[in-house]
Amino acid sequence: MKNFDVSIIMGSDSDLNIMKDAAKFLEDMGISYEMKILSVHRTPEKAFEYAESLKESGTKVIIAGAGGAAHLPGVFAALVPTIPVIGIPIHTKTLSGLDSLYSIVQMPSGIPVATVAINGAKNAGILATSILSVGNDELKKKLADFKSTLKDTVIKKDEKLQDLGYSAYLEQM
Repeated sequence: MKNFDVSIIMGSDSDLNIMKDAAKFLEDMGISYEMKILSVHRTPEKAFEYAESLKESGTKVIIAGAGGAAHLPGVFAALVPTIPVIGIPIHTKTLSGLDSLYSIVQMPSGIPVATVAINGAKNAGILATSILSVGNDELKKKLADFKSTLKDTVIKKDEKLQDLGYSAYLEQM
């Protein structure tokens, strides 16, 4: 069995275009992960088997993206109760992802799932990194450096706005 820090799971390959953002952030931070397509509705046996394997794998965080009924994060939170689960509600055509969001954030007491914004896979990667950085000074530094670049970007954008004015700024966007 492979050891990795984060398990990224999704219910369908249609979620991959969103979930890649979590993987990319973890790669940038040097964090090991595994990515799987599992459906608790269509392949429940495989999903349950994978959940069981995570208990012994050394996995420290699960990132689960799901749309519609969005059961995947909650099921994994119930099946692997000692590993934190971060749910990513995936945008849906029917209700623009609100159905997914409500399904994930409304977990019953005792089965928590941390939830990021609709299609917020990058934030899930950042949150997983924050969790993993507890007791890991190297990862804390990488995360602090990343957040510092966000600050610098905002400062530069404001300087540009002050220099150009809003009209010219918008023309350059």
